[in-house]
Amino acid sequence: MSNLAAIGNLAETTAGGAEPKGDELELSIVLPCLNEAETVATCVRKAVGWLRDNGVAGEVIVADNGSTDDSPELARAAGARVVTVRRKGYGNALLRGIRAARGTYVLMADADDSYDLEHLGPFLERLRAGDDLVMGNRFAGRIEPGAMPWLHRRIGNPVLSFIGRLFFKAPVGDFHCGIRAFRKDAIVGLNLRAGGMEFASEMIVKASLANLKIGEVPTTLRPDGRSRAPHLRSFRDGWRHLRFLLLFCPYWLFVVPGIALFSIGFVGATVLTFGHIGGLDIAGLLYAGAFTIIGYQALWFGVLMQTYAESRGILPEGLRMRRIRHFLTLERGLILGVLLLLVGVFVAVVSVLRWRSAGFGALNPTQNVRVITPAILGLVLGSQTVLGSFSIGVLAIRTAAPDDPAPQRAAATTPAARGELTGS
Repeated sequence: MSNLAAIGNLAETTAGGAEPKGDELELSIVLPCLNEAETVATCVRKAVGWLRDNGVAGEVIVADNGSTDDSPELARAAGARVVTVRRKGYGNALLRGIRAARGTYVLMADADDSYDLEHLGPFLERLRAGDDLVMGNRFAGRIEPGAMPWLHRRIGNPVLSFIGRLFFKAPVGDFHCGIRAFRKDAIVGLNLRAGGMEFASEMIVKASLANLKIGEVPTTLRPDGRSRAPHLRSFRDGWRHLRFLLLFCPYWLFVVPGIALFSIGFVGATVLTFGHIGGLDIAGLLYAGAFTIIGYQALWFGVLMQTYAESRGILPEGLRMRRIRHFLTLERGLILGVLLLLVGVFVAVVSVLRWRSAGFGALNPTQNVRVITPAILGLVLGSQTVLGSFSIGVLAIRTAAPDDPAPQRAAATTPAARGELTGS
């Protein structure tokens, strides 16, 4: 008998012999894998051993993402069930592995032997106590020397975790910890889509937006057991995480900066229309007008983005955005836009009358700009409001209900329904 066969028989015995039925499994341990021949068997043996030693009915799944080495064979021999994932990407591998899991709970971890798979009790205890998602926290636990680059430990992870807590009020101190556990039905219900490294952020963001119960336990991070460089690319993947956090929070990406710019610009333009502030005069008025327009436009972008995301089921309705959108309905927006346009037209007419009174000759440039700028602001802001209001009316149209058979048949032809977005 070959060594691999001997290991396979041993793993099958220690895992509990006959494969349990789906409804008998409590925990599935999912390990995404891409050319991890040096470490995957070690990870599987540790996970299988923990399940056996703690009397937990479970399984170990290796979601192989196109390995060209012996990773799949080594994983099977160590006692894992291997699921092949055609579409490349960390998120695609995990999504396929999670869908294949037969346990009530799922624990995911990297297959590089950097996480402690021999002490998974705290994760399972929190799940049994009612948590929907349990995050590992390496900063609250232990990070062994050489396990995490200084840039990640002191800047990358803390900054991104802070942004995640600020934007989404997620009670998570380590947003990008690779080991976490969750109730399968709760996470599958979030309709996660990110195929790359953003998957780690998407899970927490959507869990927070869905008001799932999120817990956290300390964990240990060790230097991985690979001799090659990791798949993670610091700046590329860091930007992808930050981009995802921004795109999923129109309030902080558009509305907050928009309100700040609009307020500064509007107050400045109002004051400078009637006089000057120190050395600020006409140039300051023009810049204030620009700030007003940019801020107002950013505010509208935020409202439009939130409206679209809600109507397509990408984001739930946010309390802060709800108050803004409650006012900016199609009808109210049209009324506001027309009023702003009337103000702009009125001031423009006044400026033309002043010009006529001067015989259509040259006017004092300073006084002329002070009159024209409010007219331009009224016309531009009014036009933006009218156009934005009609856009909200279109974007707010919701699709047919899920029980409508026609949309269901149509949806079956989309990439998402065929599994092309998730690697299934």
